[in-house]
Parts: sequence; structure tokens; C-alpha cells
Amino acid sequence: MHLHISSNRLISDIQKEFNSAFPFLKLEFFNNRSFSRSDFSVNQIIPANRKIGDSKLSIPEAAVEVSEDMKVSDLEKLFKDKFKLAVQVFRKSGNLWLETTMTDNWTLLQQNNHGRELSTDKGGSNFVDDYDLNRDADH
Repeated sequence: MHLHISSNRLISDIQKEFNSAFPFLKLEFFNNRSFSRSDFSVNQIIPANRKIGDSKLSIPEAAVEVSEDMKVSDLEKLFKDKFKLAVQVFRKSGNLWLETTMTDNWTLLQQNNHGRELSTDKGGSNFVDDYDLNRDADH
């Protein structure tokens, strides 16, 4: 999938495109100049109704190729390196959205599939323990 990034696009439009490919994942944009994970906080989330260029002086216009075999950490690094944007992927877990920081080495497909398992099987016989961080990880 291609995500078209330009300074005049709404964050919500980019989020919808990403979410259409990965319905159990969410991409959040942060106003975080240090890019340090310890500095990410809820009050730094850029509202979805803002244009992506509102937080930066200059955003290069480009299409970003996002594939299901891309690792979360690689996607977040791509936004940092190419656009100087701090983004973080969240995974759906029931009614909650969880940061994927502990499983950033998982692919987007692995994250999305795990989110599907956690959100569609309400504790039934196929319930997957959300704390098994190595379950789908490549060793």
C-alpha cells in the first residue's frame, strides 16, 4: 500500500488509509522533537483534524510504501528519517489501543493478526495471552 504524505493532508486521512490496510492497528502522530520513547505522552498526540504540515515548517511530499512484512520499528523510523515526524503504531486489544513498543520487531501483519485475535475472541477457548511477546517473533 502507498501512503501519500504531504503537508496539506489531514492526519485523519492518512490514519484512515493505514487503518483500511491494517484494521486492528492505528497510527498516531506526536509532537515530539526528541523522538525518545520515554518522551511520548498522550498530551503530545497531534489531533487527527490537523494537517500533517501544521506541526512542521516543511514536509517533503512523497509516497511511502507500507507492506505487511514491514516491521513496526522500520515504519516508525521511516517517518522519522524521511519526514522528521514522530509516529507510533498502536494495536487494538478488545476496546483498548496498546502501544506496540514491546513488540516493535513484529511485522505489521503479525501485529494486525494479534490485534484481531485479541479483539474478536472474547476470552473463548482460542484466547491468546497478550503477554506472550515472543509468540510470533522471529528468533
